[in-house]
Amino acid sequence: MPFTPLHLGLGASCKAIAHKKFSFMIFAGTQVLMDLEPLLGMILDWQTLHLYTHHLIGAFGIGLVAILLGKPISEFFLRNIFKEKNWQISWKVAMFSAFIGSFSHIFLDAFMHTDMYPFFPFSKTQILSTFVPYSFIFYTCLFGLVIGGIVYLLREDSDL
Repeated sequence: MPFTPLHLGLGASCKAIAHKKFSFMIFAGTQVLMDLEPLLGMILDWQTLHLYTHHLIGAFGIGLVAILLGKPISEFFLRNIFKEKNWQISWKVAMFSAFIGSFSHIFLDAFMHTDMYPFFPFSKTQILSTFVPYSFIFYTCLFGLVIGGIVYLLREDSDL
């Protein structure tokens, strides 16, 4: 399913741990960019939904796009919608967040999708497919979302 919220569990955990050294908005935007290909594939009835963006080279390219788009868009939202007047995301934080987003996306999807080839175009092996049960991935990501969200909110309230 494109735009799966499962990936956000890892992002919430990273935000809770890294705090201002990680942008959850850029991470989440990267997840959407990664899943544009499967969305188009579903609309156009492609046989393979996870090919060009869901491998190491594709994840690097999506990460670069997410950095360039995510930094100004996230800063705009933080300043104008969330009223964080002096908030600025450094390029280092943008890079870290986008690449964690894109590479973790292909890692998690490699466990779940049988049409995913992480080493394409060099190899069409599916080394991680069906290696871990889907329910384990689902509940681990859900747990990460809940615990990461709680830790982040507690951190914000205590201003640590």
